[in-house]
Amino acid sequence: MQFTTLAILALIQGVTEFLPVSSSGHLILFPQLTGTEDQGLAVDVAVHFGTLFAVILFFRHDVADLFSGGLDILRGRFLTPNARLATLMIIATIPVVVAGLLLKLSGYDIELRSMRVIGWAMLVFGIILFWFDKFSPTNRAAGEWNLRDAIIMGLWQAVALIPGTSRSGATITGARQLGFNRHDGAKIAMLMSIPTILASVSLIGLDLLKSGTAIPIRDLSIATGLSFLAALLALRLMMRFLNAYSFTPYVIYRVLLGILLIWLSSTYYTV
Repeated sequence: MQFTTLAILALIQGVTEFLPVSSSGHLILFPQLTGTEDQGLAVDVAVHFGTLFAVILFFRHDVADLFSGGLDILRGRFLTPNARLATLMIIATIPVVVAGLLLKLSGYDIELRSMRVIGWAMLVFGIILFWFDKFSPTNRAAGEWNLRDAIIMGLWQAVALIPGTSRSGATITGARQLGFNRHDGAKIAMLMSIPTILASVSLIGLDLLKSGTAIPIRDLSIATGLSFLAALLALRLMMRFLNAYSFTPYVIYRVLLGILLIWLSSTYYTV
């Protein structure tokens, strides 16, 4: 794969994975709009690894707490604060894993990869994000996350399997619906991405092994590295941005892109 194409794909994944604008939707759209070949499973794994490393590094102290909580659970110490956090994270991940497996086994995951679906998801879920961000209270912090919150945000995350919805956007929407302030709601959403990305990479990796596709180490290293750097920068900027501003700029982008994609899919049936 040409370096330029590889770099663009890595930057798309890195920048959009944690912003509420849908990384999967953008990755699907790139070959459709440019007429290039689909990047393939190997590149998908590489760019996802890059974003995974970025979120782990950025939230390393919280990740250490989750790891400690996992160890507490294995030791039978279920009542420690870290064990409670790890338990809630596991519960929040179950809906997306179950829904993802059902979609893959049914074949509907392929059916959803259309420009029209992405356009409508961009538009509708962008408006929903705006509504909850604008009218929900901001009186809760990350430390108040409980079982009910984990289930609700987990269900929102499962809805994000529809390309164009945005995993981070859906979970942030759920957090704002529940009254979490923007910064802490985004933080919970980002931490929820870690087991989800791990599950996604594992699933894609199995498909890659079954396909017997050759793995170009140089290409994958470039994709992983660029995706990591882009994701780290995007995370840093977004978390700082949320201290002073709302999600409205992202919503405007989603709505405009959604309208454009719906128009394109209605006008050019082969796109």
